[in-house]
Order: sequence, then C-alpha cells, then structure tokens
Amino acid sequence: MRDRVVRRGILPIAAVAALCTVAACTSSGDADSGKGPAQPSGGRGGRADARSAAALRAVEKATRGAGSARIESSTTMGGMLSLTTDGTLGWSGGSVGTLRITCTGGRLAESMHQLNSTSMEARLLPDAYYAKVGATFARRLHGRHWIRYAYDDLAALPGGSGTHLKDQLRSTAPLQPVRLLLASGDVHRVGLETVRGRRTTHYSGTVVPAALTGEYAAALRAQLQQAGVTTETVDLWVDDHDLLVKKVERGELSSGRLSSTAYYRDYGVKVSAHRPPAGDSADFTELMDTRSP
Repeated sequence: MRDRVVRRGILPIAAVAALCTVAACTSSGDADSGKGPAQPSGGRGGRADARSAAALRAVEKATRGAGSARIESSTTMGGMLSLTTDGTLGWSGGSVGTLRITCTGGRLAESMHQLNSTSMEARLLPDAYYAKVGATFARRLHGRHWIRYAYDDLAALPGGSGTHLKDQLRSTAPLQPVRLLLASGDVHRVGLETVRGRRTTHYSGTVVPAALTGEYAAALRAQLQQAGVTTETVDLWVDDHDLLVKKVERGELSSGRLSSTAYYRDYGVKVSAHRPPAGDSADFTELMDTRSP
C-alpha cells in the first residue's frame, strides 16, 4: 500500500517541476491590463511584417548573449494544473536554475495538497532537475527530500506533454516564443506599451504548427504536435535592449486549454544550482519501478 501511495505522488510533482521551468509557464491573467493578447491582424499564414521579423531576430541574439534572467510566471493547463513560479534561470553552458513553485489549482494540485507538496523548490542542472518534496511525502521516501528527474524520463508525465517538456527543459533560454513568431509568418508590431514601468514594443502573431517555416520549423512543429497543440497565439513585449520583458501564450493541448504569462528581468544575473546530496535524493525511475507487494 505504501508503494502505491508513493507512485501516485510521483507524476504530479514531476508535472509541476517540469511545467514551471518552461519559458511558456504563465497564467491566463494579464497583470497589466486585464485584457487578453491582441489578435494578429495579418491572419494565419499571412506575410510577416519584415521590420517585426528583424526586430525579433535581434531579440534572439540579445537573449542568447544575456545568459540568464530572473523569471516570474504563472500557468494554467486546463483543469489539470495551475501554478506560479519565480526564480532564476541560466542558459549559458547548459540549463541551470533554481525555482520556487506554488500550485494554485487543478486536479494535480489536489493530489499534491494531500502530500503537503503544493509549494516546492526545483533545481535545474544540465543533466537533470530535482524537486524538493514536502515532509509528508518525504516520509514515504524513507526520509529523502529530493526527487531526481533525468530529462529523458519525462515521457511518463500525464497529459501527453512529456516529450514537449523534455526538449524545452534542456534549453531554458526564453527563445521558443520568439522563434515561434518568426516561423509563423504572421508576426506584426502592435505598438509601444509600458510593462511594469518599462518601455516596451509589443509584437503578436498566430502560430499554426502545419504552417511553420524556416530554420526551426521542423523542431518547433514536432514539439507542438507532440503536445497536441493545434493553434496558439503568442504576444511578446521587448525593451530597448532587445530583451523580453513579458510573454503571453494561449493555445490548446491534448490535456486542455493552455494559458501562460511570464515576466523577465535582471538579465545576466548570477545563477547557481547545487546538486542535492545523493543520500537525500530518490531517482524518478526507481520510484516508477516500485511495485506493491
């Protein structure tokens, strides 16, 4: 019986720790205006605004060079999970970061509440990430407080999004939404807006996996199709240094409606993530292989 309880708690914690590290981790709310993202005026499959595309290529270059940032985000995945995240992420020389994750709703949050794990710390390292569990769950792990997830093990996550998350966890830089707009052929400039006191330019577009073109089209299309995404709107707010300040994505997953918002600041911040002691860590595959007697 004890082993069955442990196994029921593995997937919810894995889902939360993985989801909040993705650049798309956000919520359905817009803290600045209370309105949804602007709808693209060009229509699906339309010709991209050349000046907007050039601006986003500058964002891609500046983001790669920045190497790290502080992120604050929230996300909703249908009725499965809602959460908020804050922390630092680095992408120079491999994924690294430390995040505080708080579950705010959904079916998985209910399961995690029973395990005293609705708020946790996640640490990303180049080969795996670690999630710190609550005291109740730690007792079921024979006193161990961390679960280690090798990125290749994420295919077991619920909702059909495991492969999609695995690829993104290996690259924590907030580049995917930029590349989605570039590949969509639908990006356009909305106008100048102030986001949390910072002057920004707002860009928007609609993403249809089958219509993506360009250098990253094949990889992006595969990720979206594996997650069951049929269409998605992407809105980006960029500062005068060509760096993302805010990002909003809305779309449909096989597990329900995805709605996400993220804010970025303190680019270039020092990021460190220490590997928890092996004796205080349980491996994800070890727990998934556990069978009740």
